[in-house]
Amino acid sequence: MSKFRKKEKGELPAISTASLPDIVFMLLFFFMVATVMRDSTLMIENQLPSADQVEKLKKDRTIFIYAGKPSEQYKQFGKEPRIQYNDAFITVEDVRSSVNQGIVEMNEELQSKVVVALKVDKNTNAGIVSDIKQELRKANALKVMYIANTKTEE
Repeated sequence: MSKFRKKEKGELPAISTASLPDIVFMLLFFFMVATVMRDSTLMIENQLPSADQVEKLKKDRTIFIYAGKPSEQYKQFGKEPRIQYNDAFITVEDVRSSVNQGIVEMNEELQSKVVVALKVDKNTNAGIVSDIKQELRKANALKVMYIANTKTEE
């Protein structure tokens, strides 16, 4: 005669780990798609002026230069408007070398189509913008655009 064993109460079957790699890859792809990488950290206050006619341009051929007062966490740099290129404050004299370095780092096909974008705080005086433009002329970076918000974004 054979013996019959009673099933113990509360005994759960083993968890299948066959779908675990699928779940991990789904999470990985989600975070890859949802994450946005920034080019540089904004170290200045940057409230852009508003404009009526705004166009979207391609970012792959653009070099960004920021101007404005240092933000609260960078108040050790003073209260006067500063120029920021990438992740560093630069002087007006450094604009030419920084732009030339940015052009050299671009793809060869895009080097002739470079546009310098000025993101200037609306409370910054025009003198610093004029100085930047003079240095851009010396660097032969003659295509300049000003970044602004549309009237509806205010």
